[in-house]
Amino acid sequence: MSRAGYCPHMRARWEDDETGRGVGDAKRFVPGASDLLAAFQEPLWVAEQPEDHLLPHVERWCQNDERLALRTTSTDDQHTFVLDLEWRGEQAGVGHARAAVFSLIGSFADSATYVRQRRMLSESEGSVGVLRFEIGTGELAPDTRFQPHGHTVVINVGGVV
Repeated sequence: MSRAGYCPHMRARWEDDETGRGVGDAKRFVPGASDLLAAFQEPLWVAEQPEDHLLPHVERWCQNDERLALRTTSTDDQHTFVLDLEWRGEQAGVGHARAAVFSLIGSFADSATYVRQRRMLSESEGSVGVLRFEIGTGELAPDTRFQPHGHTVVINVGGVV
């Protein structure tokens, strides 16, 4: 160790990480996250017709924010709404695309939302691949005036460096 707490053999968690460890945990959020996980496992929790309930929000967002263009939509055999988008913003890193996608998600997200970003390899996109965002969003009791329900959405974004 050359600096206090720094170990040259540790795997950095971000640029300039000097400790290789955190300062606490996130246990306080486990109950809420567990509620959403439990809802994901409820039979018939995913609502029907995402093209009617979600697509208008997506189209409106894309009209007002030109960083992402909607190419295609579909609903897969597990009732997940799949959005294929193209990055149209200035050439920038993944963080800029993530910020745009989170803004888009905000246009249709319910009160409880899970998001996971992945980099998918794609022959059509070359070696860059596609950014994929897996989203589960819904209304959970007792925080909803409706019957608890949700949506699953996959957003694929091509053209991100």
